[in-house]
Amino acid sequence: MSNRRFMYCKVVIATSMVWFLFDIMLLLYYSECSGLASRNCNEQGPMPGVPAQAKKDSGSHPVNPNAPGEMGKAVIIPPEEEELKKEMFKLNQFNLLASNKMSVNRSLPDVRMDGCKRKTYPPVSQLPSTSIVIVFHNEAWSTLTRNVHSIINRSPRELLEEIILVDDASERDFLGKELEDYVRKLPVRVKVERMGKRSGLIRARLRGASVSTGQVITFLDAHCECTTGWLEPLMARIAEDRSRVVCPIIDVISDETFEFHAGSDMTYGGFNWKLNFRWYPVPKREMDRRKGDRTIPLNTPTMAGGLFAIDRDYFQEIGTYDAGMDIWGGENLEMSFRIWMCGGTLEIVTCSHVGHVFRKTTPYSFPGGTGTIINKNNRRLAEVWMDNFKNFFYKISPGAKKADYGDVSARLQLRDRLQCKSFQWYLENVYPESQFFMDYNVIGEIRNIETKQCLDNMGRKENGKVGIYACHGQGGNQIFAWTKKKELKHDDLCLDASRSSGYADIIQIKCHNQGGNQEWSYNKDKKSIVHVSSGLCLDKADVGKDAPTLHRCDARLSQQWELVDISMLDT
Repeated sequence: MSNRRFMYCKVVIATSMVWFLFDIMLLLYYSECSGLASRNCNEQGPMPGVPAQAKKDSGSHPVNPNAPGEMGKAVIIPPEEEELKKEMFKLNQFNLLASNKMSVNRSLPDVRMDGCKRKTYPPVSQLPSTSIVIVFHNEAWSTLTRNVHSIINRSPRELLEEIILVDDASERDFLGKELEDYVRKLPVRVKVERMGKRSGLIRARLRGASVSTGQVITFLDAHCECTTGWLEPLMARIAEDRSRVVCPIIDVISDETFEFHAGSDMTYGGFNWKLNFRWYPVPKREMDRRKGDRTIPLNTPTMAGGLFAIDRDYFQEIGTYDAGMDIWGGENLEMSFRIWMCGGTLEIVTCSHVGHVFRKTTPYSFPGGTGTIINKNNRRLAEVWMDNFKNFFYKISPGAKKADYGDVSARLQLRDRLQCKSFQWYLENVYPESQFFMDYNVIGEIRNIETKQCLDNMGRKENGKVGIYACHGQGGNQIFAWTKKKELKHDDLCLDASRSSGYADIIQIKCHNQGGNQEWSYNKDKKSIVHVSSGLCLDKADVGKDAPTLHRCDARLSQQWELVDISMLDT
């Protein structure tokens, strides 16, 4: 009888302990939520030091499919929070309120092509491990931690050596000790490196690379989200050839709603006359090289620069970054030219997808101004890598030629030591579609005989009207080309006139190489420029306007133009 009582007591005590522990867990959970400034945990997302949800998802399925942003869906802000959204937007130049409403473990769709899903890769034991380097400056808590969680959730643990967060002198308290405490609890080693002063992306990435221990360094921007199967394709390409530098397809995360949009595998990286990075359609020659198999990685002339992986030793051998460049800008083209010209290859791995929040403007200021920094950096890359094609660039961007660019002797010695090829070789073999390398009939000024004015881009972007202004002989916005395809173009923008506007407006639109509204003929004898599809002649600006127009051809003096050829490669 006493034994039976003893057994009953043991059962009662054990049951009580279980319920006691359960109550403690509930208290901890709800006290954590109630301490967040009276905000609901699931609605408001992460506050400093606190994950958005106590329960993490695995990255392959959502905790709650109806929660904000799950499966990459747009976050809808109710009307009563619209003013709050606008105020918070100013902090990082994206919809921070929407980001804060989402889980740090939000689910994403698998946007890979079916062929990619069927691909097999070597066992992870045969692939290199990687250190992920992320530079941040005053980054939002929710975007930074969601980035880290997406890496952890969707990367094979054996391939993930460490995550290195490089703080480029952030001023927000929650990115200090609270961040360090938070990442210390994560299941993967995460290190926080601190720059002593604002140093910029280039030098901060060099710091991250210097403390990395993985065989491969993978650089990501601070506001990214990795998708299912993103890492294995990148590591497999480097395992086959360590001189490959590989980039994922960059998917678009809306800065307004955080909706996830799959990026295209039909574009690759190039650059325009001003050495601005641009996405262009993949040319037929590259499709032919891959025999139409879109799952085979793309050879890309340049990379956007924010997201790429490189063998750590190879990164050192080819000269890391140009440490003489400041802050940000031009470093992606400098590295792209160097990789190709010095024996490596640069690829977009079409079976790897990483989302990135694309902002319309930057929330950060730069010492001396953005223009000064970019002119310096672009002049450094032009002086070291572009040979006589640098003169083409200087004619388009005369301000860059005046920039103080420092000492490049070490970079020239690096080029000599690596026995790198010429920029002419790069254009002929890697990027024959380059705007620098097109077969032009004439490139230079287009002068009106009557007014002595020149066609002028006026610094306008796509869909802006072409202008006309006093000829200044300084190149820049007044350099236009008449191509073998009968296009009149400034850089990669072609003059276009359409029936829908009654041919009244001449707009600068991305060249489509299809003729039509972008086809122009030039009669040397009559000095007339004719818009082929309308049969109208290019004329001076109407009274009170700063844009040329089209009129019925009648040989008047204002319809006569001189195409002045300029030798773009001479000093």
